Parts: sequence; structure tokens; C-alpha cells
Amino acid sequence: MAKMIGADCKQCRREGCKLFLKGERCTTKKCAMERRPVIPGQHGAGRKRVTEYGTQLREKQKVKRAYGILEKQFRRYYEEAVRMKGVTGENMLSLIERRLDNVVYRMGIGSSRSECRQIVNHGQITVNGKCVNIPSYLVKVGDVIAVKENKRELEMFKQLKGMKIVMPKWLEFSSDTLEGKVLALPTRDDIDLNIKEHLIIELYSR
Repeated sequence: MAKMIGADCKQCRREGCKLFLKGERCTTKKCAMERRPVIPGQHGAGRKRVTEYGTQLREKQKVKRAYGILEKQFRRYYEEAVRMKGVTGENMLSLIERRLDNVVYRMGIGSSRSECRQIVNHGQITVNGKCVNIPSYLVKVGDVIAVKENKRELEMFKQLKGMKIVMPKWLEFSSDTLEGKVLALPTRDDIDLNIKEHLIIELYSR
């Protein structure tokens, strides 16, 4: 299976914003964006001129890196969004937000999307009572997401018991039962990343 390689913190520096790829570390002074907020590389600090294409490309790369998606899969989300009714950019972000690994992250089960992707890959999450180990699985309204019963005694899950977790309004999750539910489909307002999706649509429409 293909995956992104390379230092996570360099990806944030390249995009010029925090993508929260390292979990709690991103909220501390150890974050690379706090210590050295310049583009990585020998000439990073001197790069200033950006073309229209470059601006569009950077916006696409920002979303891909934040959610941990490679180009082929990202383009499929765009093509599916085009076929849907409504605004293409918002449809695309809604599809990406519905990925199981992202939903697990939003519920606070893991500290980063990469950790949640690993949790799903290892078969530790169930959807409607059935084990699902596909991170790109798209959840639907009414789906019940839970930690697998025989995995709930793992230390990483025991630490969640009783914890108060803030999450978007389209999801609910109980840290006591380690079970949550999809209440609605995510809207543009539910996505907290600073994304200019119209630039991505313009890039793919070339």
C-alpha cells in the first residue's frame, strides 16, 4: 500500500501552516512551525515569487497532506464531487471528511490522523458492529462507530475513559462506552482547516 514518507514537520513548514500531523506536539513550543516557520531547504527563506498555478498546487498539497491522501485517491474524490449536486469544492471536502480514519480522529480516539489510520488498519474499530479496517471507508448518517470490544482494555483506549472530548456537531462520542454515532453529513462550516477549495477546483479544471 502506498503511503506518504518523509518528516511530518517538514510538510507543515512547506505548506506554511500547522496541519496537526504530530498530535499534541503541534500544540507545544516543540512544533516546527513555532521554532522555524520557513520553507525547508537551503533556499527556503528566500522563496517569494509564487505563480497562480503554484498557489493552486500548494492548496491541493495542503489538503492532501493534512488528511494523508495520495494523488490518485484525491482525484477520485474530486471526480465524485463533480457528479454530485451542489458546490463541487464543498462536496469534495465533505467526502474527505467522511473518511473513517478522519472520523476516528474527530472523535478523539487518536491524537492525529496518521495514528487513527493505524488504529483502523489494525482492525480496532467497528462500524455498526462489524470490524472495518479500511481507512478510506466513507461513513453514512446513522453509522455507529466504536472501539472493538476485545481492544477496549488496551492502555491507549483506557486513557479515554471519562475524558471530555470536543468534536464537531455532526458527530457524537461517549468516552465511557467508547462508542459514537454519525448524526449528519459534514458541511463546510464543520471543517476547521484553512482551505480555499475553489483554488483546487480551478487547478483540476485546467
